[in-house]
Amino acid sequence: MKKEVYKAKNDLPYEKFMRLGSNMLTEAELLAIIIRTGTKERKPVEIGQEILSLTSVKEYGLGGLYYVTIQELMEIKGIGEVKAVKLKCLAELSMRMTMAAAKEGLQFLDPASVAKYYMESMRYERKEKVLLLLLDQKERLIDEEVLSIGTINASLLSPREVFVTALKKAAVHIMLLHNHPSGDPAPSKQDLQVTEDIQEIGKMVDIPLIDHIIIGDNKYMSFKEAGLL
Repeated sequence: MKKEVYKAKNDLPYEKFMRLGSNMLTEAELLAIIIRTGTKERKPVEIGQEILSLTSVKEYGLGGLYYVTIQELMEIKGIGEVKAVKLKCLAELSMRMTMAAAKEGLQFLDPASVAKYYMESMRYERKEKVLLLLLDQKERLIDEEVLSIGTINASLLSPREVFVTALKKAAVHIMLLHNHPSGDPAPSKQDLQVTEDIQEIGKMVDIPLIDHIIIGDNKYMSFKEAGLL
């Protein structure tokens, strides 16, 4: 019995996975299984810990693996191009799985479901990105367009561009969605003014703005829910 306990304590990540399941592994151990091999000086788990340190230093957390570059990963001793590509593919699959799960409950008249769907793809962005969601008569998505990618503090958005795009796509309703890199989804004065301008133009051209959602760090703000539309 003592021998079995001792062996369990010294399980390698793969053996620990087979014995206990993935939910019992640390994040570093899960990464170690993907990495598979280490170096003469370093075990895969140690390399996994350095990957997590890299994402933490960049203020991303584990999900920030999506935004760490291949070049940054390859600066870690024991990570070559092949392993870096595998890790980036893992991050991409993780984000797609999250979005696929959120898509099942996606309803454009429900701000929470829209925020949940776009959260993982936007919450780690380091610059403001503005999306225009183009909807048909039944509030179904026709298309989405990136209107602007701004500086770390502000985005540049032209109301004229919004409606030129909406008319080209024959949209009946529109929705705006953008992120705040600070993590705080509270609207700025610029956000309030641009939203008001677009709302007024939308009324004139009969393409109403049904919501403007700001994505923060795992939280959001909806102009519709706040009674600002």
